[in-house]
Amino acid sequence: MGQLDEEVTLVTGGSAGIGLAIARRFAAEGATVYLTGRRKTELDAAVEAVGKRVYGVQSDVSDLDDLDRLFTTIEERSGRLDVVVANAGFGELARLGEITEAHYDQTFDTNVKGTLFTVQKALPLLPKGASVIVLSSINASTGVAGMTTYSATKAAGRNFARTWAAELARRGIRVNALSPGPTETPGIRSLSAPGGRQLADILASMVPLGRLARAEEVAAAAVFLASDQSSFTTGAELFVDGGLGQL
Repeated sequence: MGQLDEEVTLVTGGSAGIGLAIARRFAAEGATVYLTGRRKTELDAAVEAVGKRVYGVQSDVSDLDDLDRLFTTIEERSGRLDVVVANAGFGELARLGEITEAHYDQTFDTNVKGTLFTVQKALPLLPKGASVIVLSSINASTGVAGMTTYSATKAAGRNFARTWAAELARRGIRVNALSPGPTETPGIRSLSAPGGRQLADILASMVPLGRLARAEEVAAAAVFLASDQSSFTTGAELFVDGGLGQL
């Protein structure tokens, strides 16, 4: 038996990286997984990688019509939603003085607007005992040059978890933030630091454990927050950062 047997789960932004790792682990733990992504080719590949108990729904979390279509699909197929993982996110480096309106809009529309309306539109499907997991980041509580907008959106996500935990407690719905440190994903490998070095290599050298996280390690933490193992945990922030934000 798995830790999420018969649970109906949603992972947004699950075409790659942490989202895909969470979806694969949820399916392995017995859950039905709804997986979203903006690009059909990548989404189809992710569905094939998960392999079983998975439905791919192409959607953009910043598009409210897409979200309505997503939750209509879940309601018609499953009738409820036990776990929501608001994972879809966008990030790119931009220092103060270089930030454009387009950069600001894309970052906040995906990470803040998208997270807020994903969870709000999921509410009618959430039964007592449901779990909501908001993907934040250690950047929510640290200052890193070039991460102004991204870090601000992740701080918003952290506060969403606190506020929603207070608002949904009477319904028996738990809300927690999951805050990874630098994680081995295609996204982080695409970022370069000044001087041409890969940002991932620089960050790995800063982590007390001496490496980046594996996406599967973040997924294991998501299983804990999704399952009954964390039944008395709400409003919390679980760091999976190798000690980077703690030591």
